[in-house]
Amino acid sequence: MALTFRPATFADIPGLHGLIEGGYRGASAKRGWTHEADLLGGQRTDAETLAAIIADPEQTLIVAEAEDGALHGCVLCADEGDDQGKRIAYLGMLTVRPDLQSAGLGRRLIAAAEEHARSFGAELMEMTVIKQRSELIAWYLRRGYRLTGREEPFPMDDPRFGLPKTRDLVFVVLDKPLR
Repeated sequence: MALTFRPATFADIPGLHGLIEGGYRGASAKRGWTHEADLLGGQRTDAETLAAIIADPEQTLIVAEAEDGALHGCVLCADEGDDQGKRIAYLGMLTVRPDLQSAGLGRRLIAAAEEHARSFGAELMEMTVIKQRSELIAWYLRRGYRLTGREEPFPMDDPRFGLPKTRDLVFVVLDKPLR
């Protein structure tokens, strides 16, 4: 499948919104091997949040676009600045259309995000994953990420991030050296 990887633009927002919602929530997400539909209802993101990401020079939403203009996947790479003398990048919102999962596009999107992070001098890529998503955590571990032992709270009562179906959600932090 011939795909172009490029930074998202404001014109991509409607397609991105549909792609992300369909990859994370509802019945369409359940067609893929990994989703949050059993843990969260409601929205995963909204057009305003996507616009803010695209407008922020410290964040890049990379899209995988087919020759016909269809968006097949995306990934967020954010410059988190320096922490104890080490430049940190954040990887998030990795999305592959559910009917295209297990074909290697997720790996390609991660590689694009890691290359982008290296381009601004990042030495470490971090991400958060909901602790209950053990199959996804295992997938990231096979990609060279490692559990840091740190956890972060899930924004339970903020509907912008979804409506929890359980109150014990928490993020685990994973990282990967980039150099």
